[in-house]
Amino acid sequence: MKTIIQIALDFVDLKRALKLAKEAVAGGADWLEAGTPLIKSAGMDSIRELRKQFPANKIVADMKTIDAGRAEVEIAAKSGADIVVVLGAASDSTIKECVEAAGNYGAKIMVDFMELKSLKKRIREVEKLGVDYLCVHTAIDEQMKGRVSFKNLRELSAITKLPVAVAGGINSESAVDAVKAGANIVIIGGAINKSSNAEKAVREIKTALARKIKIKTELYRRVIDKPDIIKILLKVSAANVSDALHRQGALEGLSPVTKGFKLIGPAFTVRTFPGDWAKPVEAIDLAEAGSIIVIDAGGVGPAVWGELATCSALKKGIAGVVIDGAIRDTEEIAGMKFPAYAKIITPAAGEPKGFGETGVPVNICGSRVYPGDWLVGDSDGVLVIPGSRIAEITNRAMDVLEKENRIRKEINEGSSLGKITELLRWEKKG
Repeated sequence: MKTIIQIALDFVDLKRALKLAKEAVAGGADWLEAGTPLIKSAGMDSIRELRKQFPANKIVADMKTIDAGRAEVEIAAKSGADIVVVLGAASDSTIKECVEAAGNYGAKIMVDFMELKSLKKRIREVEKLGVDYLCVHTAIDEQMKGRVSFKNLRELSAITKLPVAVAGGINSESAVDAVKAGANIVIIGGAINKSSNAEKAVREIKTALARKIKIKTELYRRVIDKPDIIKILLKVSAANVSDALHRQGALEGLSPVTKGFKLIGPAFTVRTFPGDWAKPVEAIDLAEAGSIIVIDAGGVGPAVWGELATCSALKKGIAGVVIDGAIRDTEEIAGMKFPAYAKIITPAAGEPKGFGETGVPVNICGSRVYPGDWLVGDSDGVLVIPGSRIAEITNRAMDVLEKENRIRKEINEGSSLGKITELLRWEKKG
C-alpha cells in the first residue's frame, strides 16, 4: 500500500481544527483525525463536521477507547468515522466489542500501543481479535523529554502483516525514516498544527516521502543535549518558559540590571552573609564557563557584586549573575553587556569576610535553587528550571512558542485572540 499521511487535529477548538484541515487537505493529506483533545472538547460534532466538509477523506476518531467499546465505536461510526482508535491496553473483551461494533456500522479498528512495554505478546493477541490497523505512538509528554525513536516500530512491523501507523514527533525530516522502519501510515500532529503554512508543510512531507529524502522542517526537533538546549532557549522568551512551567519558577523581586540580553545557563550557587562579597568572588574561579552564579545574600544590602567582579566573570566565561541581594556599578555592568539580575541596586559595597559556602542549595526570593538547576532570564525577569527537567521544559517552551506563532498568523489573517481561543466558551462557570 502507498504511504498514507494522516493529520492529527489535536485542537480544543473545532473552528481552528476545520481551518487547519482545509489547509492540510489542500496540501495532499489523505486521512483526517479528530484528535483526542478535539473529541473531548467538541464531542461527536467534531467527527460530523469533518465528515460533512471532507467527504473524500477517511475520518479517524482517536477515541483512545479503553472501556465501553461497543458504545464508543457505535457513536463514532454513526457520526461518520471510518476508523476508530482503541488502546492496546484495553481488555480483550473491550477490543472484541469494538471490532464487532465496527463491523455492524462499516468502520475499522486501529489499536494504539501507547505506553505498552511487551509489544510482541500483545500484538499477537489483538491480531486474533480481528483489528484492522496497528499504531506505534510516542506520547507527547514523552516527546518533550526527547524520547522519540523508531525502535518499537521496527519490532512491530517485522512481526505483523497488518498496516502499521506511527505517531509522535513526525515531520518532513523524520517521515522517511519512519517509512524505512516499517510505517504504512504516517500520523502528523504538531508539525502541521503549529505550522505557519499547513498546506506547504504537508506538501513537503509528501515530497520527502516520494523522493525518500529529508526536508528541513520549520519546527525545532526535540532536544536532549546541552548545545541544543541553549540554542532553543535563545529562541524562546522567559514568558514561554513560564508557560511551560505552568506559570511557576519565576524569581519574583529580581530585576534585570542589563536589559536586552538573555541569561541562560546552569546554576553555580553561593550562600553568603549580607554584604560579604568574598564567596561570590571565589565562585568566579570555581564555576565552569557558561555557568550562572546564583547568590543568596539574604535579600538585603550592601552590594556583593560590582564592576570588578563582572570583569573577572567575563574573563572566566561566566554567563551571568543572579543575586538575592544587592549589586552596584550597574552602568558599567550594562556597558559590558553582562546579564545580571538583583533585588537591590546600591552604591555601597560590603566587606570580604569569607562567611558562607558554595555549591549548596540556596533560597532565592522564596524559591529553592539547587546546583545544576538552570536559569533563564530576559527583560521580563528570571526563572529557575529544575536541572532534571531541563530538556523537557526546553521542549515545552518551544512548543508554546510554535503554538503562539500559529495563533499570531490567524490574528494577522483577520481574527482576534478572543475569537481564536473562544474565551467566552472556556470561562470557568460558578
